[in-house]
Amino acid sequence: MLTRIISGAVGVVLLGAVLFFHDTIVLPIAVAAIIAVMLFELIRAVKLHKCLPILIAAEACGIAVPILYGVLTTINVIGVGYPGHFEFKSWRYADKYNLYVFGIILLCAFVVFITWLRKHKEIRYEQVFFVLAVMVLVPQAMTTMVRIERCDHESGLFLLIMGLCGAWIADTGAYFTGVAIGKHKLCPEISPKKTIEGLVGGILTTAVVYAIAFSVYYGFTAKRAVIACITGAVCAIIGTVGDLSASMVKRQIGFKDYGKIMPGHGGLMDRFDSVLFVLPTFYAFIAIFGVQ
Repeated sequence: MLTRIISGAVGVVLLGAVLFFHDTIVLPIAVAAIIAVMLFELIRAVKLHKCLPILIAAEACGIAVPILYGVLTTINVIGVGYPGHFEFKSWRYADKYNLYVFGIILLCAFVVFITWLRKHKEIRYEQVFFVLAVMVLVPQAMTTMVRIERCDHESGLFLLIMGLCGAWIADTGAYFTGVAIGKHKLCPEISPKKTIEGLVGGILTTAVVYAIAFSVYYGFTAKRAVIACITGAVCAIIGTVGDLSASMVKRQIGFKDYGKIMPGHGGLMDRFDSVLFVLPTFYAFIAIFGVQ
């Protein structure tokens, strides 16, 4: 337990340091580092981490997505003269980013397929398509951290913190509710400790925290409180789906944890599995409904 607490504290300190420099290139670099570790853990799970062409291609694809976004948004600031505002100010920059990312994904996928053709007796199609899926899903989902922070030059940091909290508050609420009153198992074969009562507790906790946080930060209105409440509840549900999906992969592969980078917690995939699903969902909500 002590190891878990210390490891968690170190993680919080590192996250705090990154968030302190959120409006610089530090955030995209940190996100790229997280993606690199997550991809390595996932590729190792399907026993392809020793196949260097596939590993390097997937890692290059993962690292390029947030770094490219960070570089282009920084150039955009210099080019259009909006200090401190990192949104793409013209379609020209957005189009460039999408085109570059598309090209990088195609190139890296081509490397993966060529390697598969060369080693078709050693590598199975399930492994290949798993790698292709995660090298697209993980970078795009995690780069949403940068997208959220840079969608609003005044409230970007607050929105990013709330996006992350959408996953982690739900976990905390579900844990304590499950310990207190949990009786009915949610998915015993996938995650034996999760309960239906815990899920409901996590949903309610996140909904209430979101409603309070957005009302305090932006000022209370009934519409804002309702939208924030719904956003929190949906994020909690989506986060649970992400957590269970990652757990199911571990069960089928026979892993206990994806890694050991955080003693007592496992790997970064074990910590960010629900975040993978929650961040894009949160970003979609604030973009469509404007909870701010």
